[in-house]
Amino acid sequence: MNDTKPSVLGTIVKVVADVAAGAACAGILLVVLLQVIGRLIGSPLPWTEEATRFLFIWMVFLGLAAGFRTVESARVVVFLVLFHRFFRRLAVPIYVGSSVFFFGMMGWTGLTLVRQQIMMNETAATLPIPMWTIGVVLPVSAVIAVLAIIESLRSRREVIALPELGLPADEIAHADISISAGH
Repeated sequence: MNDTKPSVLGTIVKVVADVAAGAACAGILLVVLLQVIGRLIGSPLPWTEEATRFLFIWMVFLGLAAGFRTVESARVVVFLVLFHRFFRRLAVPIYVGSSVFFFGMMGWTGLTLVRQQIMMNETAATLPIPMWTIGVVLPVSAVIAVLAIIESLRSRREVIALPELGLPADEIAHADISISAGH
């Protein structure tokens, strides 16, 4: 990892993705605790299951964006290792291009979903909230993920770039897990 000063973009992405995902996780813990207490005292709260589901959706999508900030997203590198060194240099453009394309499609689909939810005035079954407040996580996390990719290019490019793993290509192709750069 580069010893560079944290950028404004990196700080914003970290706060929005990590803190919001952490808040959703804390919310899940609190709501499930309320659900358990309610059932123990014989007065279950009907909205807790739906609230847990909605918080989980937010946590997952924000966590996905946070994973791209630290380059901890899943990647299939076995095929890149089998190619000539020239093609391995394409790891960064492939990673960035495919990730940005995916998040662009996710953002566009999410915006379409949110527009539909607003037009239909869709609300949650047990919670008095509009469904677009849940669906908006798709475009929000897509934007955060693209910003996270930009930040990871600045601060963690060597992790994205598929460093030499120190194993022959045939061993990597047959290995269950390849670990590099401390990950």
